[in-house]
Amino acid sequence: MGGQSLKRILVVDYGSDTAQDVARCVRELGVYSEIVPSSSLDSELEAGQLWGIIPVGNVPDDTVKELEKSGIPVSLAHDLPAFLQTVCGDKRDWNMETYLEQAIEQIRAQVGSGKVICGLSGGVDSSVAAVLVHKAIGDQLTCVYVDHGFMRAGETEQIIQTFRDQFGIPLVHVDAQDRFIDQLEGIEDPEQKRKIIGTEFIRVFEEEALRIGDASFLVQGTVYSDVIESGTSAGKVVKSHHNVGGLPDDFALDLVEPLATLFKDEVRALGALLDIPHEILWRHPFPGPGLAIRLVGAITREKLQILRSADAIAMEEIRKSGWYDKIWQALVVLTNTRTVGVFEGERTYDYVVALRFVTSTDAMTAKWVRVPYELLETISQRLLTEVRGINRVVYDISSKPPATIEWE
Repeated sequence: MGGQSLKRILVVDYGSDTAQDVARCVRELGVYSEIVPSSSLDSELEAGQLWGIIPVGNVPDDTVKELEKSGIPVSLAHDLPAFLQTVCGDKRDWNMETYLEQAIEQIRAQVGSGKVICGLSGGVDSSVAAVLVHKAIGDQLTCVYVDHGFMRAGETEQIIQTFRDQFGIPLVHVDAQDRFIDQLEGIEDPEQKRKIIGTEFIRVFEEEALRIGDASFLVQGTVYSDVIESGTSAGKVVKSHHNVGGLPDDFALDLVEPLATLFKDEVRALGALLDIPHEILWRHPFPGPGLAIRLVGAITREKLQILRSADAIAMEEIRKSGWYDKIWQALVVLTNTRTVGVFEGERTYDYVVALRFVTSTDAMTAKWVRVPYELLETISQRLLTEVRGINRVVYDISSKPPATIEWE
């Protein structure tokens, strides 16, 4: 949505870590762009609606000449402003204001007078999607918030209060904690976790759609990085996202994904236009599967409680120190590794917790944050003394790539 009818610049990925940077730069210069793998180029040429083509990565020597035979302007990503001025002239008018207008029109055209439900997690993406769709179709939309048992401490109560009281959006709260945890019993593989959670989410939404009556559409907060990482655009699958790769074959609702062509920073810009409060827009990204994929290995209620308590302490100290808004995403991981330690003079054999704080713009690349040692020490001391089941804390200094932001 937002790009299907637009003339665009095609960023063709020949195996590059910078394709998303080029695409974002083109958009910042006022022209809509999309990333496609080189294997999809022929079908994209047939689809038309192209201003020009920018190949990136390991581009074969004769590629530019071959592409120019199509009659479409081609340029390597050396001087984007000059290239865009040449091929687009004064028609560089793609921005969030025009996107908002077009998205509202497309949502209305897609759903008509039908009833719509939205899978609301309370994160940036689903919140912006919910408010956008509500602006387009009003009370045709009902948000469904599923508490799958993997939320942070206090988040369920905050989400319910914000959307019912502040935004006035119809909201159904489904407590499905036992249902999800039971489904994941004994599952250790992260891909299986994601797909089980994704499938169960859809089942819950289908059930709620029947209760609401005649709902035909499901809104999801899928963003462009989800699509790319799930292998449905450029590149191979990095990991399945519950709202991209986890849909069952017999899924009964039509999807409405108004953010699926936007990068994270663009989602936040759109949210600002929709008057969504700063504390929601700049909330750190939180994965749909929640703490389930920040708990390495098989999930148990005991381990979930350890992780939830550790996460609450870490977030409290990050906020108190003034570092929350300087960090793009902060997370706590309960590893599946246990080590020997000592607590109150007695031997322990407890879990290792990892802290991961990163900076990023669109989740496609990320660097670890050099927070003060004093902050790490404060968090570590509190975790080791206040949370039973932890006896060691480590700090993750891996960048993306090659690591991903989440551990699973």
